Amino acid sequence: MALFLKIFGCLFTSINQSTVIQLENSDKYAAKHNEARSFVKENHFNQNYYFLLDFSIHSGKNRFFIYDFNKKEATQSALVTHGSCDILEPNPTAYEKAKFSNKLDSHCSSQGKFKIGKRDYSTWGIHVKYWLHGLEPSNSKAIERIVVLHSWSIVEDYEVFPDYAPLSWGCPAVSDSFMKVLDELLKKSNKPVLLWIIV
Repeated sequence: MALFLKIFGCLFTSINQSTVIQLENSDKYAAKHNEARSFVKENHFNQNYYFLLDFSIHSGKNRFFIYDFNKKEATQSALVTHGSCDILEPNPTAYEKAKFSNKLDSHCSSQGKFKIGKRDYSTWGIHVKYWLHGLEPSNSKAIERIVVLHSWSIVEDYEVFPDYAPLSWGCPAVSDSFMKVLDELLKKSNKPVLLWIIV
């Protein structure tokens, strides 16, 4: 029973936190949701939901949102990593906010819209990854850079603020349990899903 309450509490906090963030930034997110809705319709993507990753948010807070177009709300949220940009010394600023690059071997995140592509084997987390196809000049080299959506066992299932999420080599990595949620959604989708990294 205690374990159930702990799991339920984490899920409730996750969903509630996404609602709070939406309300605090309603104008910003409303514009993004409207643009995303138009984009998925025009490009024949999945029109039920998309993934919005807001890297302007502290990395210790939930900033990966599953946005449901029909319900007009974020149904789930979670932690997600951003790229290290090859930071060699511990630097809180690097952990808190992402820097961006589209260059090979930069190990930075790339912002913009991505098409979630083929499901494949990963050596990380639950051993599942999805290739990300960059759709803009800011992320056009995602495939060459091997920037993929995957899980990482050291990413937590709950907010760790004021601590930080770990740094990746540019991949948006989530917890193993959240990746299972994403994987189930993506396996059922018969159309491409939009993943959009914003700041």
